[in-house]
Amino acid sequence: MTLGSEEGMRKKLPGIASATKKLAGGTQRKYYYAWRGGPLLKAEDGAPLQPNDPRFFVAYTDAHRSRMKRPEGTMFNLIASFRASAEYTTEISDRTRTSYNRFLKLIEDEFGDMPIDALQNPKARGEFKAWRDTMAHKTRTADYAWTVLARVLSVAKDRGKIAVNVCERGGRLYEADRADRIWTADSIKTFCAAASVELQAGLLLALWTGQRQGDLLRLCWSDYDGTHIRLRQGKTGKRVTIPVGVPLKAALDSAKGNRPPATTILVNSYGKPWTEDGFRASWGKAFTRAGLEDLHFHDLRGTAVTRLALAQCTVPQIAAITGHSLKDVEAILEAHYLGGTIELAEAAITKLNAAYAK
Repeated sequence: MTLGSEEGMRKKLPGIASATKKLAGGTQRKYYYAWRGGPLLKAEDGAPLQPNDPRFFVAYTDAHRSRMKRPEGTMFNLIASFRASAEYTTEISDRTRTSYNRFLKLIEDEFGDMPIDALQNPKARGEFKAWRDTMAHKTRTADYAWTVLARVLSVAKDRGKIAVNVCERGGRLYEADRADRIWTADSIKTFCAAASVELQAGLLLALWTGQRQGDLLRLCWSDYDGTHIRLRQGKTGKRVTIPVGVPLKAALDSAKGNRPPATTILVNSYGKPWTEDGFRASWGKAFTRAGLEDLHFHDLRGTAVTRLALAQCTVPQIAAITGHSLKDVEAILEAHYLGGTIELAEAAITKLNAAYAK
């Protein structure tokens, strides 16, 4: 069976949703879903199906048949509503949505037919906790599973589908302690000696902007006007305008004059935009070659906050650059990054000496 054009296919099979994604080699591929927020139409081996494939229609009808079998008034319905909500379709990034989908499937498998009345019962919290504890050997995985479940129930409560979210304030199994996890001048120098110029460019951008890895990989030349970088953060949606420091400006202007035909500032060794997986893999290999221990790319964001603080920037000034809330900047400085930083102590005593010397 050949469905012809996408327009003709949509008329024959209503509700189909599609998304175009760029692959590692720079080519584009279109993915089709049974409905918005629904399952990917794929073959038995997991390969995405295209409209001209006879199996496409079979996968579509199977998905809708399975959907129709789901009983009303159950967790299945709450998850379906969540997938159709703005909180899922527009307020989170594609990467986060992919992560959510993994756990939404786990929740469906475990609690899909659980009646709404039962999941609002306080005793259900114990069942949900017991399910989370089955993943406790991987604490971050367990916490993420709980977060997704709580998010589904939170959206359902906001929409008036349930009156009680028994997963509120669930606590965390994983406690990340990144105290003193700072990229020092020595660690930066060591990494750069083992890293390609393309990875060094990523490190420099992170140090001078304090932005997340995903936002930096998406940063385009059109976002840089020669003096400022303007971007919208993927995680929060916040728009930030960052004045470009002298070392970063010199590097950007040099790269701009010799840039490959790519729209993004950061590119791989082939002059093509990085995929997130490709960047993480290359970064990890360079990090291993450098022989560094227990430092993450994300720690560059905290390092940027620290560098700004050591330059005597105020909390509002730091927040204006990194996009953190004032509360988050204060928490970072107090609890995670500046506890015991000798430079701040020395600066404080220097100011005290100057005050009493007058």
